[in-house]
Amino acid sequence: MARPIWTGTLSFGLLNIPVSLMSGERKVDISFRMLDSRDRKPIRFERVNAETGEEVPWKDIVKAFEYDKGSYVVVEKEDIASAAPQTHESVDVEAFVDRDDIGIRFYEKPYILVPGKKAEKGYVLLRDTLASTGKVGVARVVIRTREYLCAVVPEGDALVLMMLRYPQELVDPEEYKLPAGKASDYRITAKEREMAESLIGSMSAKWAPDAYHDEFRQRLEAIIKKRIKARGATTKIKDDDAPEREDAATNVVDFMALLQKSLDTKKRTPAKKAPAKKAPRKAAKAAKKAAVKKTARKAASR
Repeated sequence: MARPIWTGTLSFGLLNIPVSLMSGERKVDISFRMLDSRDRKPIRFERVNAETGEEVPWKDIVKAFEYDKGSYVVVEKEDIASAAPQTHESVDVEAFVDRDDIGIRFYEKPYILVPGKKAEKGYVLLRDTLASTGKVGVARVVIRTREYLCAVVPEGDALVLMMLRYPQELVDPEEYKLPAGKASDYRITAKEREMAESLIGSMSAKWAPDAYHDEFRQRLEAIIKKRIKARGATTKIKDDDAPEREDAATNVVDFMALLQKSLDTKKRTPAKKAPAKKAPRKAAKAAKKAAVKKTARKAASR
């Protein structure tokens, strides 16, 4: 069973709810070891003195801040401890804000708050009140000597603690060259807008997270299994399922054609295949017309 990161209280106003802070994510990345390609032996990374090249034991390593090129000031453990808040076992809600007021770029990492014994009433009271009002609690929490900004968010039966980024950690989008102005400034026509809306409408669906999987990880696992079975063979494994982009060779995009093609693909049903029978008649008519023109050109050249 998972162990709590810490056990403390969720506090707002005069109400204190005993909770345990549990991890809300599971790492599924495939980890790799670095090997020497010549003999397939593991590579060991060592802590060495940049000046002498000698290995430095952990007990002799200190943290320092480089305030100028080659100039450092050592920061002791006591300095870090004194800068950390005294409260280590409390999620202190400072304000309640509308859920939509917090931009998606602020959200970083999820945790789950689990109520302690006989704390269910206060937990459910806060959870249901937040859900009915559309509010989230903005709070601070200390984890491993560092203070974090966070949001207490209701989700189903749970109160989720979402780590938030501080504004200073976010890059202002205005630092990049982004297309500003109205759609008309980019010659986007009403028809293109209408077709785009139709396409989005045809592709709209309810959010179903279980329908999405890390396909890259699955393919990589399959390759690793084949390697193990082949005892380290280096035969290349081709992925025949990777589709080629139709617009890979050019930057010129016909938006109307792409939108229409997308809509046709989404709207195509067995019942609508009947009009396809008219295609041969149109083709024959076009071929007849082309033949008449060709004959006329020959007569004119004589």
